[in-house]
Amino acid sequence: MPVEGMKALSLVLAVVLLGSLVPLGLAESMNTTVKGGNSTLPPVANTTNLTREKAVATELMKVLKKASAFAEEKIGPLEGKLPANSSVLGHYRIAEEYKVRALSEYGSGDYCDAIVDGLTALHHYRMALAGLRAGKEDVAGKIREEIERTNRYLKFVGRTIEFAREKGIDVSNVSRAYNATLEAYRTVLEDLREKNLTKAREDLQVFRERKAELDRELKELRAQLVHEDSDKIVRAFLVKGKRGIEIAEKAIRLGNEKGYNTTKLQESLNAFIPVYREVGKLANESKWDEALDVIQKNQRTIAEFHRAVAAVVKRAHGGEIGGERAFLHGINERIQKDEKAINALRKKGVDTQRAELQLRTAIQEVKIGEVLIRQGREAEAKAHFEIALGLLGRVEAFIVAHS
Repeated sequence: MPVEGMKALSLVLAVVLLGSLVPLGLAESMNTTVKGGNSTLPPVANTTNLTREKAVATELMKVLKKASAFAEEKIGPLEGKLPANSSVLGHYRIAEEYKVRALSEYGSGDYCDAIVDGLTALHHYRMALAGLRAGKEDVAGKIREEIERTNRYLKFVGRTIEFAREKGIDVSNVSRAYNATLEAYRTVLEDLREKNLTKAREDLQVFRERKAELDRELKELRAQLVHEDSDKIVRAFLVKGKRGIEIAEKAIRLGNEKGYNTTKLQESLNAFIPVYREVGKLANESKWDEALDVIQKNQRTIAEFHRAVAAVVKRAHGGEIGGERAFLHGINERIQKDEKAINALRKKGVDTQRAELQLRTAIQEVKIGEVLIRQGREAEAKAHFEIALGLLGRVEAFIVAHS
């Protein structure tokens, strides 16, 4: 393109684009604009090309300096905090380079190039500030998300404190930590409502410190609650453990008969039995807290064993045992034992209504499962057997707790 054509294009671009390229937040504070009747540029018809270029370049340099100062105020303090590959910093640095070049060109009288480079600088200032705004909105969103998650946590803590207070446990420490965390939580919410992201970041750090202290106090409180019910927890462990051992031993026996590899299940059972026996010995001596400590110290061994048993049950319900008489015989035998135990407890004056209802429901589920098995609908039968097994587990926990 000829030099004169380039100059004319630069002039048109300057007039049309200058307003749209002014960085975000700067436009409202500017005293100079190049739009419509408010333009301070001299009328084009009354000036030469050189005068027009100089007039546009002069106004552009004023805007450019304001844009540079505005960007420096907003982005400068963050240069050491933003990542090296930040698009905000990338655009900002490019803008600064073009600004220096434009001002130099303007000083040497090269108004056309000063306009082009000045407009380029404004474009990158605008992109940098837009990226900064988007980044702030993203940060605000993450803070809000963290705070909203904590809202549910605080409700849970509040209920736990009330439950512990009803049991007569001293909750003064955890209550203080809870109130301090709640206050810090509300402060961050207020910062977000006021769109004060800088203060929100600072107050979020305070909130996290308060929550960490609350976590520690809550952990101690929950430990106290667990030991308050240590006898019930230990009894339930023994009931579930006994049933798990029976299932594992039966699965190993049947597996060996059929030539299956039962090594992993046997290893898991061998690791669990000593723990089970130790807990049982302490329970017989009414050393409930000591028994609970054994359970807590061996959580991994216990969890692995019950996962192995659950896998056996799942395979059984998938069809291997589901179609065998042994499974139905075993569950019906279990029901009969539970019926006798509940009758004995009722004669002692224990309120067994809930357990009786659970047992009747379990019996009904087993009957439905048996019908479905005869019809060849094993997948549907599986769901009913699972319900029955869950109910029997609750009934047997009740029996042990009241025996």
